[in-house]
Amino acid sequence: MLLWTNGRKSYFDIVGDERAPVVYFAHSLAADSGMWSEQVPAFLAAGYRVLRVDMRGHGGSDPAPGNYTMEQLVEDAVQVLDDLAVSRVHFCGLSIGGMIGQGLGILHPTRVASLILCDTQSEAPKDAKERWGNRTTIIQAANSMAPLAESTMARWLSAGFKAQRPSLWKQIHDTVAATPPQGYIGCAAAIQTFKWTPRLREVSAPTLVLCGSDDPGADPEENRMIAATVQRGEFLAIEGARHLPNVEDADRFNQIVIDWCNRYR
Repeated sequence: MLLWTNGRKSYFDIVGDERAPVVYFAHSLAADSGMWSEQVPAFLAAGYRVLRVDMRGHGGSDPAPGNYTMEQLVEDAVQVLDDLAVSRVHFCGLSIGGMIGQGLGILHPTRVASLILCDTQSEAPKDAKERWGNRTTIIQAANSMAPLAESTMARWLSAGFKAQRPSLWKQIHDTVAATPPQGYIGCAAAIQTFKWTPRLREVSAPTLVLCGSDDPGADPEENRMIAATVQRGEFLAIEGARHLPNVEDADRFNQIVIDWCNRYR
């Protein structure tokens, strides 16, 4: 389904009983809401309403020109909630989705029943400009994300997962390759400039921080720091998973997050 805001369309999908509590799933950079497909049946069966939204410039959502800020991405999420008349959610975000979740907890605390922050960071990495600058150069030269798809998948999922579930691996790979360059570059700019760390103590919502123990891009120790700094945080590592534990170990991820949401239902 689509929402139109300021002449730009945003894609969302919401399913489940309208009376049920809502879980908002926010995806990573270079993905779309399809990365949460392993979660939908389990959360519906547990009695939740599931909202998945494509971030600007990803999936079915239009890009905006120029570079974005993390604050703008937070306001995009709030706009969807306002348009759908959803007052409060359990917000589950992975990578940049987790960065948006931190911003939501800081800037719009009344909209959050609980936070689930996955494989994320609380500020721009020290090598952010070099890391995403190099990737931007490659994308602009090719006018495509395709040259970065293989290296992205190597960070996200293990070789064992690729061998066990080649069809799903290819679907995710093709989504990365098809990400609009402007969407990736604009959102990557937000990662390079944000800094929530000094404000983490303002996050009052119950916060579960999850991280794959083998994630090469989001340091598990930084995730542990986020949990220790917010007012009501808990940390858990999912052993053997890389950057997408919701895909690589979906059954365990689902049970952990459903149990968490049930505590604050």
